[in-house]
Amino acid sequence: MTDAPIIVHAGNMPARSCVIWLHGLGADGHDFEPIVPELKLPNALSVRFIFPHAPMIPVTINNGYVMRAWYDIKAMDIGSEQDEAGIRESQSYVQDLVNQQIAQGIDSKRIVLAGFSQGGAIALQTGLRLDKALAGVMALSSYLPLADSLALEKTEQNAEVPIFMAHGDSDPVVSPELAYLSRARLEQQGYHPQWQEYPGMQHSVCAEEIGHISAWLQQVLGRGNLDE
Repeated sequence: MTDAPIIVHAGNMPARSCVIWLHGLGADGHDFEPIVPELKLPNALSVRFIFPHAPMIPVTINNGYVMRAWYDIKAMDIGSEQDEAGIRESQSYVQDLVNQQIAQGIDSKRIVLAGFSQGGAIALQTGLRLDKALAGVMALSSYLPLADSLALEKTEQNAEVPIFMAHGDSDPVVSPELAYLSRARLEQQGYHPQWQEYPGMQHSVCAEEIGHISAWLQQVLGRGNLDE
């Protein structure tokens, strides 16, 4: 589907955990690569970070310009007319990445699906429908895609999966209102997302947020790793 992902190892032991982190529209796998040392995760977690590259596709709202995208964006109101086929194709790709990590010896309960913007939407889309229990799902400056199909497609294995959502209250790309609606839809389906909101932040990631991400990753990955 796309180029080989970037792999970064945080720790001095063989990987025992994995974070699959999906970039946003128009970026690539290198976008969040620099965040790994900033997270300052304990070596004992021994996390393998995987940063995939989205495929190059024409994007409707950008006049059909070809760029890296996990799915097409058809309208400025990104929560309205959705590219279901593209979303599901990316979902399948991420499921394959998870299965590859499991085949390499990583327990699914030590795998986090994470993403920013479009990437966060695919993390939610995939994680809540996956038939293998995950350590967690993280959606930054993002929203819940294909929300109407979740009730029928969600899996028992991830009914209690920890979810971390973070958003800037001044985001002009993915509106806070869409994020609030997404959080509410998740709660209606029985999930309990942890929510963080950052005053004045636009469509980006701030230092305070990186601290919150680190703490959450240590919580959801540390449960299985540090006790053994």
